[in-house]
Amino acid sequence: MASKIVSVDRKSPAERAGIRAGECLKAIDGHPVSDVLDYKFYGYDPKVVLTVQNEQGEERKVLIHKREGQDLGLNFESYLMDKMKRCANNCIFCFIDQLPPNLRETLYVKDDDARMSFLMGNYISLTNLSDADIDRMIRMRISPVNISVQVTDPERRRMMLRNPRADRLMPIMKRLADGHIEMNCQLVICPGVNDGEYLQKSLDDLEALYPAVNSISVVPAGMTDYRDGLYPLQPVTKEIARDIVAITEAFANKCMEKYGTHLAFCGDELYIKAELPLHSVDYYEEFTQFENGIGMMTLFMEEFRLTLPAYEGMHPRPFSIATGTAAAPFLSVLLDEAREKCDNFHGTVYTIQNNFFGGGVSVAGLITGTDLIAQLKGKDLGERVLISENMLRDGGDVFLDDLTPEQVSREIGVPLVPVRIDGGDLLDKIFEEEYEGM
Repeated sequence: MASKIVSVDRKSPAERAGIRAGECLKAIDGHPVSDVLDYKFYGYDPKVVLTVQNEQGEERKVLIHKREGQDLGLNFESYLMDKMKRCANNCIFCFIDQLPPNLRETLYVKDDDARMSFLMGNYISLTNLSDADIDRMIRMRISPVNISVQVTDPERRRMMLRNPRADRLMPIMKRLADGHIEMNCQLVICPGVNDGEYLQKSLDDLEALYPAVNSISVVPAGMTDYRDGLYPLQPVTKEIARDIVAITEAFANKCMEKYGTHLAFCGDELYIKAELPLHSVDYYEEFTQFENGIGMMTLFMEEFRLTLPAYEGMHPRPFSIATGTAAAPFLSVLLDEAREKCDNFHGTVYTIQNNFFGGGVSVAGLITGTDLIAQLKGKDLGERVLISENMLRDGGDVFLDDLTPEQVSREIGVPLVPVRIDGGDLLDKIFEEEYEGM
């Protein structure tokens, strides 16, 4: 198998060695290259020999000298250099199954590819791995791997994932642990399905694989208004959220005494639903599952407060912040704190109800351009509206409903300013003197 090279980075090791676009990469140091893992694994050393093939089928060998770990600089027709492994499950809580119709096709793609877990941090279910795949992960030290566990009970996992192969989870994880592969695990909680005693069993089973199991996140299943014909999930109520937090924190406290780590952490959304205070920064240790919503708001607020003294006494141009129902109360608190330390501080937080997906969706990252226009148009927005950059897809070009930031800006009458999930960046953008116009 050979992978066609579509471009070569300028001044890269491959360009200096004379490799050209249009050629195909067949092997590195004699090892066939079938995908991006082979490319990165065998191409890591400071001196490698590439076997390339031209369009006439003629092969040549090219010696390349580079820094250890430096990328060769080759680009292929697809990032994986191979077909993506699609999800073979039919999970009862799958968010993609709950998307409204007529969105762009890429949003309906379900991937479950172990390579994307290692390279991009995606979560995988392990249901489509062969023994050869597992052996390769161990041989190549593909670590860490992020695993969508949901529940460890075999029969209950088959039921949740609706896949007869879902019961192989724990034997596979044991093999990975024995192979010294680090794993970060996720439990998406569906009330009445994998909470209560099933949650406790899952936590206990995963603890048995510590320290290979490095962290466990416990988060609520997301529910939109587009669930006709799907499994009848119950929403996570205040009482249910409190039960989930109680089980998880009791387990976490026990682990802290035994291992010096909480090991399991509840997502911010569970504390918000339970109407419980968030923990301090120290509680979340290394913030291993930050992108999964674990300690995200706590760290954001800490960053904001640490940055605020640098702007004390200054005054920004009038602005607004548009965010989801989950984050809005916390951002309002932060703006009140800034108002006390800054002069002529005119900023407003607008809570955006998610009418596009439904009121059960509270996170900022799923707000669409349609809802921003409907709920901001005609409001006193100041000179610009700050939004989370997580609302934007495809490199920041579009919202989930395919509206562009420019289209939304024209409708609401002021520019949109994307902000990283970083409290310091929020303050920097608030006090920024120059920003792009509409």
